[in-house]
Amino acid sequence: MRNAHPQGSSQALAGKIAEWLTFDNMHHQWLLLAACFWVIFMFMVASKFITLTFKDPDVYSAKQEFLFLTAMPDAGRSPGETHFPEELKPTGKMLVEPLVYTQRLELMRNVCREDALRNLSHTAVSKFVLDRIFVCDKHKILFCQTPKVGNTQWKKVLIVLNGAFPSIEEIPENVVHDHEKNGLPRLSSFSDAEIQKRLKTYFKFFIVRDPFERLISAFKDKFVHNPRFEPWYRHEIAPGIIRKYRRNRTETRGIQFEDFVRYLGDPNHRWLDLQFGDHIIHWVTYVELCAPCEITYSVVGHHETLEDDAPYILREAGIDHLVSYPTIPLGITTYNRTKVEHYFLGISKRDIRRLYARFEGDFKLFGYQKPEFLLN
Repeated sequence: MRNAHPQGSSQALAGKIAEWLTFDNMHHQWLLLAACFWVIFMFMVASKFITLTFKDPDVYSAKQEFLFLTAMPDAGRSPGETHFPEELKPTGKMLVEPLVYTQRLELMRNVCREDALRNLSHTAVSKFVLDRIFVCDKHKILFCQTPKVGNTQWKKVLIVLNGAFPSIEEIPENVVHDHEKNGLPRLSSFSDAEIQKRLKTYFKFFIVRDPFERLISAFKDKFVHNPRFEPWYRHEIAPGIIRKYRRNRTETRGIQFEDFVRYLGDPNHRWLDLQFGDHIIHWVTYVELCAPCEITYSVVGHHETLEDDAPYILREAGIDHLVSYPTIPLGITTYNRTKVEHYFLGISKRDIRRLYARFEGDFKLFGYQKPEFLLN
């Protein structure tokens, strides 16, 4: 019995030691696991900080903060071609705001000063231009209409602000473009003194998109789908274009995009424009519509980044608490390069170059890149 007690004590002690060693081993494993999680967490925080540092304009140096989009010489570029930092191309997602809006205005002012582009960037502030600008006196806003760039929705915003309808959802579609019913006065309806006062003091904006994609949208809307309430596009304007610009006189199909391109690129297109009247607003240049070098605009929005631009415009105009821009369907504003290339496939380089020569002012004023199929 005396010998059994020490043996039992030894076994108990060995068990306790084994238990302690097991616990100590698990403790070290947990400490090691916790350390791993801590390292991962710190890495994530550091990565997030670095990302925010590069994206946040507030931490830019003075030199970086004023990287305005000016014409800069670059190897492999022609002297007159504007250099665009990759992250600020209008066909991509904006990475910096609101600095990007300042840069757009600065680019526009720089191009306006280029003598070589003067004929393509300047126009008189005529009645044609003033007819394009809609007025909201209540909130001191001027909006220049650029058709085929989502302008219907902006008209709805102004109609609500002017008090003609209580909400965007309650505006009948047939009223939006009926200027006798929609409560949107044009700037041309005011006296010269009142016009100048509004141009100097009101918030002014307009929207642009890739010029060639806009022309495709105009062609499809007016000549392919051709709404029943606008029969003159197919029955009057299309035949006029075909008679003058179709090369194959035996071709009996309706107007083709090739005919449309030849008409728009013709240096003598104006005599047909006069016959077509105000219907040409769907395809004339932004310069002809809004006179961006003569009128000092507050903001130039881009259709490709409208998800960001629309809320920004509403905030800058001081009306974001009163109205919201209608929901933008997913993907509808994305630049469709494949579609553009498809439409221009088969059209002669000569005709495309003439078209670009007419719209070059729009491309350069608003930072759109010359199409790659013209660079070859």
